[in-house]
Amino acid sequence: MNKKDAYAAIKILDYRRFILARFLLTFAIHMQSVIVGWQIYELTHDALSLGMIGLAEAIPFLSVALFAGHVADTVNRKKIILVTNIIYVVCAIALLLISTQFHFALAKFGVFPIYIIIFITGLARGFMSPATSAFAAQLIPKELFGNASTWNSVAWQTAEISSPAIGGLVYGFWGVGAAYSLVIIFSLVGWFFFSSVKNKPMPEKTKEEPISKSLTAGLKFVFSNQIILGSISLDMFAVFFGGAVAVLPIFADQILHVGAQGLGFLRAAPAVGAVLMSFIQAHNPPFKNAGRNLIISVFLFGLCIIAFAIARNFYLVLFVLFLSGAVDNISVIIRHTIIQTYTPDEMRGRVSAVNGIFIGSSNELGSFESGVAAKLLGLIPSVIFGGCMTLIVATVTSFIAPKLRKLKM
Repeated sequence: MNKKDAYAAIKILDYRRFILARFLLTFAIHMQSVIVGWQIYELTHDALSLGMIGLAEAIPFLSVALFAGHVADTVNRKKIILVTNIIYVVCAIALLLISTQFHFALAKFGVFPIYIIIFITGLARGFMSPATSAFAAQLIPKELFGNASTWNSVAWQTAEISSPAIGGLVYGFWGVGAAYSLVIIFSLVGWFFFSSVKNKPMPEKTKEEPISKSLTAGLKFVFSNQIILGSISLDMFAVFFGGAVAVLPIFADQILHVGAQGLGFLRAAPAVGAVLMSFIQAHNPPFKNAGRNLIISVFLFGLCIIAFAIARNFYLVLFVLFLSGAVDNISVIIRHTIIQTYTPDEMRGRVSAVNGIFIGSSNELGSFESGVAAKLLGLIPSVIFGGCMTLIVATVTSFIAPKLRKLKM
């Protein structure tokens, strides 16, 4: 990796366009997420209903993940990205219409129509995720994978900072229609920049294999590599147990009393920490003791989640969430670089799909777990439980994955 030039990856025109496109689409997706969360909470005032949002997206994502990975390694990746981006736009339009023009659907069926639309976005994300990851690796030389992962994180987390805050503010001051309209605009502009990236040929396959073997090849590769499997598993369980995003609307309303506007800032706080940490890591890459740093960062994330559950002051909560985003970003960049570095070109789609099963779905399933735990244990105990489980996961991983713990890159 080029350690001398912290901006090496974004000096490549196509990668710069790709990062901008991903920022815009991520902005739209996360803005939509906070809008849907607050809308469903206003309609139901129920923690389990908030958790069901994650389940509605995770089920289709998991259902198509392996096949989507196979498709990303056999079909033009840029075309997959453009088609799935358009599906996001259509779903945002559907949410706008059902929220502003067809109120009778919500009156008759409750929040079920919203879950259906989220289900469709889950299908689109299932195909977009491996294609996007595999296509990104084709835009840069291998020695810049770590640097590119850092700037990809900057784009992703910057979108997470701005989109929830803007989504909450627009929803709070101008209503749900204006909020969903902004989602549509950002999704369309993102599609435009994706389309401006030059097409890349598919990597040559080292061997021909039937689709049945192709579908499971990514799983076999990941499970045969302790370093990749350990890094993915560590993040998966940390996100599954430690994610408190699903219950943030309840914290904003019942604990902190800050409303939709405050919810936007709560959602943005972890991303602020992540962006600042990304800039630090761009100039000081964390790869010298990558495995050790990965495990420590997940352990610190668990401590932040426990502190979040205990804190009662709004500004203290913002600070704790800020720290959680900073330490989580370390693990994200290390894990992503590990996967990109150790995966053959012709398998990137399938391995990315497996990573998506472990990590991507854990966000949604973690949201569901948070909603169920809050329902069964109570809001505060459920978040403390999740933080403690994250500490246990980090500790256990350090013992059962020695190759990961000792990894230096």
